[in-house]
Amino acid sequence: MIVIAGTINIDPASSDDAVAAIVPMMTATHAEDGCIDYVLSIDPVQAGLIRIFEKWESDEALSAHMGSSHMAEFQGAMAGFGVTGMSVERFDGATVTRLI
Repeated sequence: MIVIAGTINIDPASSDDAVAAIVPMMTATHAEDGCIDYVLSIDPVQAGLIRIFEKWESDEALSAHMGSSHMAEFQGAMAGFGVTGMSVERFDGATVTRLI
């Protein structure tokens, strides 16, 4: 399993526009083969912060996602959100222990 986690800093005034772009991208991504979980969300405490959390079955699934039309559309929309920073990390082969 591959886990992707990170943040995108945007102009807080663009948060509603970001959500409008996030929803169709998340919906399309959830339908992709190999997508286990995929969430981009506006942080309710820190204005202008988008949190990223993804789980993928394989490199092939993640690569297909990165090349998808809905990802390209979202990346194009991001250009209008006043992005001021981004940090994204990939975690491979993590041991999973269910806590609850």
